[in-house]
Amino acid sequence: MADKPDTAATDSVEPDSVDAYIASFPDGVRPLLAAVRSAILSAAPGATESISYGMPTVTLDDRRLLYFAGWTKHVALYAIGTLSPELETDLRPFRVHKDTVRFPVGRAVPEDLVRRVTIALIAARST
Repeated sequence: MADKPDTAATDSVEPDSVDAYIASFPDGVRPLLAAVRSAILSAAPGATESISYGMPTVTLDDRRLLYFAGWTKHVALYAIGTLSPELETDLRPFRVHKDTVRFPVGRAVPEDLVRRVTIALIAARST
């Protein structure tokens, strides 16, 4: 995660909220980020949001759950370790690294898949 996610804001100014982060993106990316955010939060009641490493960070029970970020050509989920074989099969078209999931700009975000990933990450904490 050496590169920071693209934002319309200047490089020296980090957004102070997830709303500001999402608002800093162009029209083609903003709704995708909003969809990812909504899917995550619907699957993680009680989660809180902040900006960490220059991107939205979702925390549950005072522990980081995952990050998401916008880019010119995709939106991404980060810190997504290996999940169940069934879920990994569904993620295959979107997996680009062992801990990264990317959804291309220009296509709808598979919100159900984002919810399932979030639920799986929560469940993995109790094992």
